[in-house]
Amino acid sequence: MTYVLDTNVLLRYLVGDNPKQQKQAHAWFKQAEAGKIRLLLKPVVIAETSFVLGFAYKKSREEIAEALESMLAQKWLEVENRNTLTNMWYWYKKGFHFVDSYLLAWTKNNETSLLTFDKALEKAANN
Repeated sequence: MTYVLDTNVLLRYLVGDNPKQQKQAHAWFKQAEAGKIRLLLKPVVIAETSFVLGFAYKKSREEIAEALESMLAQKWLEVENRNTLTNMWYWYKKGFHFVDSYLLAWTKNNETSLLTFDKALEKAANN
């Protein structure tokens, strides 16, 4: 069986502010690691998780990037656009918003160009 992970599962696992839900998330992750279930992680969930960690939990960009990079590195987790998500944290840590960081990583990974009116984004895309 394949399950798509919701943001709240990642948040409970990473933050641990609800021990019962954190324990359940951990159990699901162990099942996936053992090959009993498949877990799919969508980029939009990573985006929302990064936003909530920063806005609601006041985590720094470094803390957010570290936690999500670790999550994305789990081979038992099926991550849509893993390569782009893995490579975007460089720009995110430099202060670019999640979506801008994602676009920069995607264009670099796919050898395409980015059209934007944002001068800082344009400069990063052309370097």
